[in-house]
Amino acid sequence: MSVLTPRRLVAVLSALAVALVAVAMASLAIGPVPVAPADVVDALLGDAQGATADIVLRVRLPRVVLAALVGASLGVAGALFQALLRNPLADPFILGVSGGAALAGIAMLTLGGAVGLGYAAVPPAAFAGAVGTVVLLLAVAGPTGKLSPTTLLLTGVVFNAFASAAIVFLASTAGLADGASIFLWLIGNLSDARFDVAGWVALFLVLGLASALPLARGLNLLALGEEPAAQLGVDVERTKRVLLVSTSLMVGAAVSVSGLIGFVGLIIPHLLRLRLGPDHRLLLPAAALSGAGFLLVCDTVARTLLAGRELPVGAITALAGGPLFLWLLRRHHQRVFVS
Repeated sequence: MSVLTPRRLVAVLSALAVALVAVAMASLAIGPVPVAPADVVDALLGDAQGATADIVLRVRLPRVVLAALVGASLGVAGALFQALLRNPLADPFILGVSGGAALAGIAMLTLGGAVGLGYAAVPPAAFAGAVGTVVLLLAVAGPTGKLSPTTLLLTGVVFNAFASAAIVFLASTAGLADGASIFLWLIGNLSDARFDVAGWVALFLVLGLASALPLARGLNLLALGEEPAAQLGVDVERTKRVLLVSTSLMVGAAVSVSGLIGFVGLIIPHLLRLRLGPDHRLLLPAAALSGAGFLLVCDTVARTLLAGRELPVGAITALAGGPLFLWLLRRHHQRVFVS
């Protein structure tokens, strides 16, 4: 594993940033109505007018921005959950935060009309569901002041089972239109992209990274175990609580606007850890850039794979992420066996 130097940090992040910009430009150009790269640049600079400007700036740009922010949030959250739980198979959904957000959002979809609330109330309700789940996790998993990774996992599994049962109940009582909306929520989609919604996700992504990056050294030491980390000067309980809350709110914001998009928080940190090493000073910003690029690619495929029809982006992430993760896992086990 290479030692993390400032030069290597800048080089890796610069390469990932360039790749992300290239993917974003391709996503703006590709669609049912292709737009030449030069016209995309003109539209972004304000030099284009008419249909081209409308397609790039009003239709595709909000979706590209939202996809990048959601992917970055899920990528960072996955890296943090895997570090906190010391489990490389953990992802943003394992603690039940996504399930709580989905349950609250779907409850608003099916029951909000009865009290005069429309679809605009769904994202705030989903975020409130994520916050409520975090409060429940802290109350159940850490009543003695210490957060046990095992207790957190078990609490998340139980809550996810409860949320799934409640979602099935709500879906069975919904009408045809609400049933279609629930399906899209459970699979994940980015069709309702707006800049104000993207700003909501960006705010919590920035707050999450601002909370996590100063604690990156502590996360590196936590890999040795809680007792060795504490002996080396890490405030283990404070680190876990701060990152659990900030990461869960980041996931809640992402899920509230996109539904349940899987595999981003599982695949991206695992791939980066194999390629770049486990140092969270590099891993966290790299996960943000790579998660953004991965979801952008998947969303572009979802928009264009079937002419005239759009697939849920969560289906594409699962189809792409599942085989990729199995390949990575098999390759990792082969390397360990050979060594």
